[in-house]
Parts: sequence; structure tokens; C-alpha cells
Amino acid sequence: MSSLGVPVHTVNCPTCGKLVDWVAQNRYRPFCSERCKLVDFGAWAAEEYRIPERVAGRHAVLGV
Repeated sequence: MSSLGVPVHTVNCPTCGKLVDWVAQNRYRPFCSERCKLVDFGAWAAEEYRIPERVAGRHAVLGV
């Protein structure tokens, strides 16, 4: 609960799994720290993560 009596949503840090309060005061959210944020950024920069390419349907390729 916050100081205003509002429930605080918690999430797991994507890097280390630590529970993190999802509040505006956490400038690293959804990460628990700047370190975890930079580890994740480094993984993207090293192309360890990839967004799958969308395969176009037959009609899109043919322009129909």
C-alpha cells in the first residue's frame, strides 16, 4: 500500500527477478536499478534479443 492507501503494483525486474514497486518515483522501472537497466540495454545492443520479423502473406508479396 502507498502512503495514500492505494495498492502498489509490483513487478519482477526483467534482468535479475527482484520485486520492484511500479511507482513514478522508481526512475528505472521496470528494472530495479541502473545496473540492471544497462545490462538489458547491452543485451539489445549486442543483438542478443531480436524482434521476430513478420512474414508477409502471399497477397502482400504479389501486391494483390
